[in-house]
Amino acid sequence: MLNRIRALFDSTDTGETDNHTLQAAAAALLVEAARTDDTISGPERDRIIEVTRRHFGLTEDEARDLLTAAVFDTEGASPYYRYVSVIMDRCPPNKRLWIIEMLWEVAYADGQLNDLEANLLRRIGGLLHVSDIERGEARKRVLERLGLPEDTGLP
Repeated sequence: MLNRIRALFDSTDTGETDNHTLQAAAAALLVEAARTDDTISGPERDRIIEVTRRHFGLTEDEARDLLTAAVFDTEGASPYYRYVSVIMDRCPPNKRLWIIEMLWEVAYADGQLNDLEANLLRRIGGLLHVSDIERGEARKRVLERLGLPEDTGLP
């Protein structure tokens, strides 16, 4: 099972595989966001599983397998540009905001935002051509959804 999901990270096929490859790229970016402090906490793991289940309609086991594959694939140097490229190739510009919202949810999984997480969200948002305004609105939606005050993580 892990080998099948791992292969999705390297897939260049079209059709149904495109959707799986997009899921794999999104999961990898979520892992990168969680790993900004060099560790992935339990709440961050749980949040990644929750948002991938909700957004992609996965079962608990599928979401866990996707997370495991993403953790394995992203070990070592930060390769998130590769995953951003997958999203850019497979997702039209007006449909990229979902990944930013998912990233905000992972960043706030522990109830706070650190500078490294905020920086990563700015960089990925820029690479995905998501404006600062759209990114900020996505952040506010996530804070509301999580029941956190709007000034959480701001200096």
